[in-house]
Amino acid sequence: MNLEIILHAGLATGTILLFAAIGEIFAERAGILNLGVEGMMLLGAMAGFSTSLATNNAWLGLVTAVLAGGVLSLAHGLVTIHFQADQVVSGLSLTFLGTGLALVFGEGLTGQTPPLIPSFDIPGLAAIPFIGPVFFENHSLLVYVGYLFTPLAWYYINRTRPGMHLRAVGEKPSAADTMGINVYRLRYFYVFVGGCLAGLAGATISLAVSPGWYSDQTTSGQGWIAVGLVIFAQWDPLKAALGGYLFGALRRGILDLQGPALLLGMTNPLYINSNFSFFLKMTPYILTILALVLGSRAAMKKRLGAPAALGVPYIRGERGL
Repeated sequence: MNLEIILHAGLATGTILLFAAIGEIFAERAGILNLGVEGMMLLGAMAGFSTSLATNNAWLGLVTAVLAGGVLSLAHGLVTIHFQADQVVSGLSLTFLGTGLALVFGEGLTGQTPPLIPSFDIPGLAAIPFIGPVFFENHSLLVYVGYLFTPLAWYYINRTRPGMHLRAVGEKPSAADTMGINVYRLRYFYVFVGGCLAGLAGATISLAVSPGWYSDQTTSGQGWIAVGLVIFAQWDPLKAALGGYLFGALRRGILDLQGPALLLGMTNPLYINSNFSFFLKMTPYILTILALVLGSRAAMKKRLGAPAALGVPYIRGERGL
């Protein structure tokens, strides 16, 4: 295995999870759990791909993908914020809705090639031994955007006044309301932001990292991985980005490990046979399920530092959160 290649691919694949996970962090920091990330990503991937193909412009495709994810997320916001419905049920429904819309409107797109988001080297930095080829050589523009976006998101949440309002709405919405902060408006806004970033994550797949439209296999469950990453990262954008990059490198490493065995049909212990490689592929998803199960327990949520009002509808005038 070539470590440079694995890490390079991990950064590219990890950017997908970075955008989706940070978008979910914004929504959850505002107190809204959205399990519809997979559906929003898939719709964004389809919308970006089809728009780029129709207009011959990848940038229009990118904007369309972002808006598609954002608009779909507003359905979740309406149901959970306005009607105070169960956030888990609404999020799961959003996944089904987004997947269904993507499959219907994506009919016939498979096998076509639209304009893509360009990839390029960063002059000077790409020449640095090892670091250059991994971080700054032949990456999509969106990967470089991810480098900048992660610390900016952390700074916004933890060091700015709007970020303080965001955290207040997710921790103690009644107190935030008393201070004059519009809890409902902010929750709608950050649910929309989360949807836009999920749509961007989808477009990152279909227009940059793994170009193409492959129906429901386009996202391959990465939306669920992003939701799990939020819990592992303890709602911290920097930790979420690191987790995304590590997961991306792990996926590429597994492919490199299983490749020789599957190609040559070897059962040599030095290689990983197909059954074991299948188990390795399952491992990240198993960890995600465990994270969701553990993160759903009230005591564990408190220990991990989850927003106190996460998943709890806010009704003005009621005592408590």
